[in-house]
Amino acid sequence: MTIQPDPAGCSVEESRVGEVSVVAVAGTVDMLTAPKLEEAINTAAKNSPSAVVVDLSAVEFLASAGMGVLVAAHEQLGDAARFAVVADGPATSRPLKLVGIAEVVDLFATLDEALDALKT
Repeated sequence: MTIQPDPAGCSVEESRVGEVSVVAVAGTVDMLTAPKLEEAINTAAKNSPSAVVVDLSAVEFLASAGMGVLVAAHEQLGDAARFAVVADGPATSRPLKLVGIAEVVDLFATLDEALDALKT
């Protein structure tokens, strides 16, 4: 497990739960920190997981740059692995639903719900 603190207020932690790679993000995901999220998702995908879950439970602000990373990751993974996002609340779930990303990407309220749904 690697925690990468960032002066911009974003940390990313990668872990593995069975065949699922989990990328947990905390703080602010904006144009300055979105590349860190993108790098973590790409690294997680290289380990041939059955799914990649981005956990935004601890994110306080999700800007459009972060949402763009999520959509791009979903498209890049394609059929190689399932992709899901954990988001609940006004800072994450609401914007993802408002801009229609929740219609493209599987969205769950908790990490446990996502892991249960993605079991292979």
